Amino acid sequence: MNLNDFSDLLKQRLSRSLPGNAAHASLRATPVGSSLPLFSHTLAPRPGGVLILLYEQEGVLKFPLIKRPEYLGAHSGQVSLPGGKAEQGEDSIQAALREAEEEIGVNRMNLNVLGTLSDFFVVPSNFVVTPVVAMLLTAPVFVPDPYEVAKILHGSVDDLMQEGAIKEKEILAAGKYRMLAPHFDIEGEVVWGATAMMLNEFRMVLKDII
Repeated sequence: MNLNDFSDLLKQRLSRSLPGNAAHASLRATPVGSSLPLFSHTLAPRPGGVLILLYEQEGVLKFPLIKRPEYLGAHSGQVSLPGGKAEQGEDSIQAALREAEEEIGVNRMNLNVLGTLSDFFVVPSNFVVTPVVAMLLTAPVFVPDPYEVAKILHGSVDDLMQEGAIKEKEILAAGKYRMLAPHFDIEGEVVWGATAMMLNEFRMVLKDII
């Protein structure tokens, strides 16, 4: 299947009913022991967007992930999709494209948006995130923002679709909470939590067209 045909099929699939919570639930981490993370928010969730950016390189369909720097925050050192909160006047798609341009240096004007996945509530940071799926017809030259990106990972559709792609291990979240985390292993990094749940929905969508 060539890239244009694949893009057309994926765009059509994204316009139909999505797996949503059924895909998210199976990748949700569960606490180990009695020490549980508790989150209490008094404000309404903030809107945001993340980007699943597909591109072909040497015949392999890939997408970038970013590893966050270590900092005092809910997502310190974690692997995520490029993205962030929406600024005033932006919708979630515009936010995802702008944030990806700022974080990894891809020109948003060169991206072909194919659709979106289900909105996802990221509890620790109090965001409602829309995963945006887009295609880039030429292999990108990434320019990471050193303040927001410690490392760019190069995931592939094969990473998601291969048998045994979903693994499980105990991790220490926020440096103190033991969690049993279903995850994807991408370039030796554990991709878990919200990012893994969103990627699992993407994986289930891809199964309908591949």
